[in-house]
Amino acid sequence: MNIPFNAEWLETDGLGGFASGTVSGIRTRRYHALLLPATTPPAGRMALVNGFDAWLETSHETFALSSQRYTPDVVHPDGVARLENFTHEPWPRWTWRISDELHIEQEIFVVHGKAAVFVAWKLVGEASGSVTLKARPFLSIRDFHSMQHENEAFRFEANEAWEHVLWHPYNGAPGVVCRSNGTYHHQPTWYRSFLYTEEAARGLDAAEDLASPGIFHWDLASRPAVWLFTPDNQRLNHPESTLELYSITRRDERARGESFASPLHRAADAYFVKRGGGRTIIAGYPWFGDWGRDTFIALRGLCLAAGRLDDARSILREWAGAVSEGMLPNRFPDQGGETPEYNSVDASLWYVVAAQEYLEATGHQDADTAVIVPAMEAILEGYSRGTRFRIQRDNDGLLSCGVPGVQLTWMDAKVGDWVVTPRIGKPVEIQALWINALRAGSQHNPKWTGPFEQALSSFRERFWNPETNCLFDVVDVNHEPGRKDPALRPNQIFAVGGLPFSLMEHGYARQIVDAVEASLLTPLGLRSLAPSDTAYCPHYQGGVWERDGSYHQGTVWPWLIGPFVEAWLRVRGHSDSAVAQARNDFLPALNQHLQEAGLGHVSEIADAEPPHTPRGCPFQAWSLGELLRVQAMLSHTRSGGGL
Repeated sequence: MNIPFNAEWLETDGLGGFASGTVSGIRTRRYHALLLPATTPPAGRMALVNGFDAWLETSHETFALSSQRYTPDVVHPDGVARLENFTHEPWPRWTWRISDELHIEQEIFVVHGKAAVFVAWKLVGEASGSVTLKARPFLSIRDFHSMQHENEAFRFEANEAWEHVLWHPYNGAPGVVCRSNGTYHHQPTWYRSFLYTEEAARGLDAAEDLASPGIFHWDLASRPAVWLFTPDNQRLNHPESTLELYSITRRDERARGESFASPLHRAADAYFVKRGGGRTIIAGYPWFGDWGRDTFIALRGLCLAAGRLDDARSILREWAGAVSEGMLPNRFPDQGGETPEYNSVDASLWYVVAAQEYLEATGHQDADTAVIVPAMEAILEGYSRGTRFRIQRDNDGLLSCGVPGVQLTWMDAKVGDWVVTPRIGKPVEIQALWINALRAGSQHNPKWTGPFEQALSSFRERFWNPETNCLFDVVDVNHEPGRKDPALRPNQIFAVGGLPFSLMEHGYARQIVDAVEASLLTPLGLRSLAPSDTAYCPHYQGGVWERDGSYHQGTVWPWLIGPFVEAWLRVRGHSDSAVAQARNDFLPALNQHLQEAGLGHVSEIADAEPPHTPRGCPFQAWSLGELLRVQAMLSHTRSGGGL
């Protein structure tokens, strides 16, 4: 088979923790780990068990079942050469070829609702003599953004009990419990200079030392070999043996996986995690937390389009209590207890849009309306009155926003004091969100009807660019009346698609969609800037300055395929022939992408030019959510407002 060695797999625990790695088994990121729990869900994530070396000893020979990459660029041992098969459904499973008659199967799965991961091996075929499996775990016990280097503070001591080994290397940090049906031999050592190539490509520290306290032995000819890793405060204290617990849990996890409507719906489940007494959505793995903007964009696909209304309710109710001066946080810090960041003009507006769609889907239930509608009202009131960062309804009814040095829109790249695309003034997609939010508010309070009508009229009058036959990206740039930014960006698509109400009349709407399709559409989504612009960057690569400088200057964003397809269908009347053409034109490349980077998921971004190499976060919530939303809109006929 053609094995995608560099593709990445992901298993999540529903709490904010995860396990991830590559098909080859060679870790390429600091975030690749077997046990990476959220100590204060969904935040406080720590890499506890990073990986392992495994090998098979027969009566005649030793065979490696793993490979590592070390500096300067050395792969050892040669286990990857024996990898014969891999699948990520229903969880990651590998087949290693020892001989024509003998194979080893390995699998890794995370226990839902628990910070716990199983690793298991079994023999397939007949062995002529003894077959002993040996494996060494690698530990770091560090914040998931940091790196570990050899140090004297690391304590290797092991406390052993029946089928349990406990290591507690650092004071004030979680310990690790390993349950096993093998035997443990304490042989502490450091493995030095693992090389993480993805970190190196991003211009970051790329070498790490990991501690290995000992070796586990199993007689693989007589029974499967099983590891179960948990933090020391999350032990699965079941009376069963490790092998029995593995069999029971494996059965339950398989049944849970089979309950989803499709593999894509099962992949979507990875982004739902606990926050407080409710739920939230992780923006992406392996390095994002739950971000306000991402949560409410993703919610529309992951929850509403996928029929997960209970999750939508929990998320919207949980976030309703976070409104401050009309704003919702854009980001909760990775460490609990720190002050949330409110540097977003659109997160709150996306909340209003998602909340209204949820209320309409559920029939405006009183219990939900009592919590959610006041939050919607507080956002509209706060924005009308004026709040942080000069966010305020202007005299023309449109929403003005922005101060120097702060990135407020989704085009939010910032390096040091450099805001790459500041977009201060009246950005086009913010107006589309604002007008849709006012329209939603008017369904509950007629006081918003007048502001909605004024803003809509002003938008149509002020944003049309007759020289390009599409929309300006920003008007009143830097709060200078009449100054306009004509850059051809995808943000204007939200005036036609991606939101419940389309702002433009049909003739104008069709020209907008045609302009976006001609200059910005790629097989994986929309470019963030037209190639004709002097600021256009064809590739997303290099160090932090280079990457963030190109983040919104051409780089493709797959999540924008949802707004584009919706707009494309609207200007064609959502006819049967248009739906059929959209399925044929816009879905195949994205479906193929599901097997290329983050397996079963959709990446955050891709290069602007062919072959549109996936970049950034390989598991992105709003990218997957918008693919689900596209699939839903292509499965039946819908009418869009405003055309």
